[in-house]
Amino acid sequence: MGIIDKLNKDFESRVRLGIMSVLMVNDWVDFTEMKTLLDITDGNLASHSSALEKAAYIEVKKEFVGKKPKTSYKVTDLGRAAFKEHLSYLEKLMKS
Repeated sequence: MGIIDKLNKDFESRVRLGIMSVLMVNDWVDFTEMKTLLDITDGNLASHSSALEKAAYIEVKKEFVGKKPKTSYKVTDLGRAAFKEHLSYLEKLMKS
């Protein structure tokens, strides 16, 4: 099995790479801030964050602030470890 096979398919999309990168250096990030940082649509963020949540790489918190719904994201310990491993394989791939 080569290095390329060890890359995590859950992080192949640039949007998921972006979400994980933002969450690795921030605690909780809300939907609007994430959407703005990555310059993506609501639907794009919703579908990719949902896939990352399903894989247990991120935690999604939905709450109401006043009468407005607010969705926020946070990386899980599993997500942090998986993303670090993915990045280390990317580094090895670049050096080979």
